[in-house]
Amino acid sequence: MNDYCLIVFDWDGTLMDSIERIVTSMQRAFVDVGLDCPATDDVSENIGLSLSTVINRLAPNTDDAKLEQISDRYRHHFVDASEIPMPMFPYATDMLKSLKQRGYLLGVATGKARRGLDRVFQDIDCHHLFDATRCADETESKPHPRMLDELMQELSVSAEQTLMVGDTEFDMVMAKNAGVDAVGVSYGVHERQRLLENQAVACLDSIEQLHHWFNQLPSKPLINSN
Repeated sequence: MNDYCLIVFDWDGTLMDSIERIVTSMQRAFVDVGLDCPATDDVSENIGLSLSTVINRLAPNTDDAKLEQISDRYRHHFVDASEIPMPMFPYATDMLKSLKQRGYLLGVATGKARRGLDRVFQDIDCHHLFDATRCADETESKPHPRMLDELMQELSVSAEQTLMVGDTEFDMVMAKNAGVDAVGVSYGVHERQRLLENQAVACLDSIEQLHHWFNQLPSKPLINSN
């Protein structure tokens, strides 16, 4: 196992329990613009990709104006009109604080837009826990490795010193494309076998298990200067 310094997390389905809200908002957006409601599995299958990529996959051969309408209605439902709660997974914040205290650099690589991630950070006051973040609307969407490449460059960390944590095949493939180890979590979108097939070095079934796995790693008291 590599000697990690930087741990990069996916957001939705990995740290935040937001899958139901994402799926419901997308389904409502399609209905709003007069299209058939996509199946729950079809929406959840694509969570982790950029919003535009997800919508294009769900509505192929749809004109650009209609795609933009879907995007606008999705944002409306997700931000302003959803009664569905979107908490951090239990113990996720404690795990992040523990890693921070042990000297690890922490990052986020997410399919969310920058505006969406910043809003979440403001709502739950966790921005201080992360050293760098990348969102799908400011670089390439997963599984392209650019998110990880940019995070490693910003923080002056090598691929061998970096670990990606996520709940989807897209996270595992992005890590593989960047030459980075990845840990899968099976409590999100994609099932355990799918994560392991894409070369996850481990697959954990809960935040508690993930926290325990991290506790087996050595502390890095000289890595994090914050």
